[in-house]
Amino acid sequence: MDTAEFAHVVVVHKSFDEAVVAVLKAVEQKGWALFAVYDVRERLAVKGFNQKPLKIIEVCSAKHAARFLSKNRLISLCMPCKINVLEEDGAIKIAGMKPSIISQFFSEVSAEEAQEVERELIEIVDAAVA
Repeated sequence: MDTAEFAHVVVVHKSFDEAVVAVLKAVEQKGWALFAVYDVRERLAVKGFNQKPLKIIEVCSAKHAARFLSKNRLISLCMPCKINVLEEDGAIKIAGMKPSIISQFFSEVSAEEAQEVERELIEIVDAAVA
């Protein structure tokens, strides 16, 4: 599977911290909930491992979550949605997993329903770039 099939990845011309703040603002503007922000670099540094900056931002749309969970509670394995901000090859990138793949694993979710969530997640990522 090609990365583009399961992730929407964009390069931003912002600092790492500016990109994180931009994602947080875009999540709020879209009306989604922020669940958690994990600083992977910091967590691994505590254990003696060096990594480039990486934050995992967990977000959720209650409307979509409630609908999906009413179909199959195991969909919770794919929740909440994650948007990552990372430094790679000297560039700052924002990456979001494409929720459309959920319909490949859970037949109860139509491709159209999953694509609706994906459109909103991509809008959040793209808004953070501007």
